[in-house]
Amino acid sequence: MSVVRINVLQVPEGRGEVLEQRFASRAGEVEKVDGFESFELLRPTENFDRYLVITRWRDEEAFQAWMSSMAFQQGHARSAADAEATDAEAPAGGGHPGGAPEGGHPGGAPEGGHPGGAPGGGGPAAVGSELWSFDVVTSATKA
Repeated sequence: MSVVRINVLQVPEGRGEVLEQRFASRAGEVEKVDGFESFELLRPTENFDRYLVITRWRDEEAFQAWMSSMAFQQGHARSAADAEATDAEAPAGGGHPGGAPEGGHPGGAPEGGHPGGAPGGGGPAAVGSELWSFDVVTSATKA
């Protein structure tokens, strides 16, 4: 049975384009992972500051293997380095609950990072994240 993981990213006003560019720069990486089934980045259409990163996996083990993979770690290291390079005043020690990135987003910022970030490509594009987990009970696709 497939599992769905939704990473809910809080994105400050004006940083959505940066977040989207960071995801675009890593396009194709997650597709190489065994057990990966699908990915979607959803942009809010109303006055809302949350983006949704929706991934679907063959099973929990495939998702956990991806989170432990070198590709996942390198992608998050690049995002953190981008954020630190232009946002040195961000509070130290943020990160995701439990100390490890949970949902896999190249959005940049540790939780609690500087909310404004730099206006350009550097700095945090997201200032918080929350991971939602679901098992697929039933689904349909157009034939």
